[in-house]
Amino acid sequence: MASKIEVKNLLEAGVHFGHLTRKWNPNMAPYIYMERNGIHVINLYKTVAKLEEANEALKKIAASGRKILFVATKKQAKDIVADKVSKVNMPYITERWPGGMLTNFVTIRKAVKKMASIDRMKKDGTFNTLSKKERLQVDRLRAKLEKNLGSIADMTRLPGAIFIVDTMREHIAVKEAQKLNIPIFAMVDTNSDPRPIDFVIPSNDDASKSIEAILEEVTKAVAEGLAERKNDKANDKEDEEEEVMETKTVIVDDEEEVVKEDKKAKKAKPAPKKVKADDLTKIEGVGPKAEEALIGKGIASYADLAKTTPEKIKEILTEASSTLAHLDPTSWPKQAKMAATGKWDELKEWQDNAKGGVEQ
Repeated sequence: MASKIEVKNLLEAGVHFGHLTRKWNPNMAPYIYMERNGIHVINLYKTVAKLEEANEALKKIAASGRKILFVATKKQAKDIVADKVSKVNMPYITERWPGGMLTNFVTIRKAVKKMASIDRMKKDGTFNTLSKKERLQVDRLRAKLEKNLGSIADMTRLPGAIFIVDTMREHIAVKEAQKLNIPIFAMVDTNSDPRPIDFVIPSNDDASKSIEAILEEVTKAVAEGLAERKNDKANDKEDEEEEVMETKTVIVDDEEEVVKEDKKAKKAKPAPKKVKADDLTKIEGVGPKAEEALIGKGIASYADLAKTTPEKIKEILTEASSTLAHLDPTSWPKQAKMAATGKWDELKEWQDNAKGGVEQ
């Protein structure tokens, strides 16, 4: 991270205030520092540690080019999320969670496309041919779709992760993400259950100052990931340009002769330059934790994953963590084979027609 997260800043924002002790969830005990005046106080040192861990994972997902969906429909979080998240060009839901937003993503995309078709009608003049009543109905439909789905218009496929403010309020979103094995990042208060969450950030999810403090750090990490992706693309372009044939003048038998020399021969191509391990999270169904487990077993490239049987992958995941045991890696080798052979368009088409990495 560019800057260290300060406990003092979180303290000033009131991130440490939990709920009344009688409303607590016992599973949050590891993150509670003490009880004062009938209210639980969250251990901010653990909050900082968990926030940095979550930020690293979010940064990696953003750098891979995947979208992160932010969800916060409570009044005090709406405007903050819309303001912070729109700056990093990520999708967000702040009105209400549309049932099936993830599990029935194809239908949601149709609703988004409906918005685009209405806009086309207005541009090509078709809209003006409708009766006054029909125009009014279309305008109302367009306004409703814009309000509920306008912020996810650019999300053409399932997100790489989901970030939630208040998991109790957004319990449907949590269940849908769990069903599709989408990594869940969340601000979790002392009255919530942290067990379904992959990256828990113990914090006050009711105060606007607390929400803003956490979102500030999270969006900063996402912005760093996007900047890293942009730099990598720029560097790759430079490398390609350097490999272009170069014209240079040399002396041959006292005469000048122009010859073409392939710079590749002169400059030993830095084998896997900058190409660390392949980004396995581009495979639908593979999250940061699953990727870490696979790399730990030597499966660091798309080619390696393509050669591994689903049974072996399942064994590795189960051995790594009980939370990964429910993942279904049946399609992973097939997807990895497409990625390894550079068939990205084919892979994207397959993923768009699949739900959570499972063929329908």
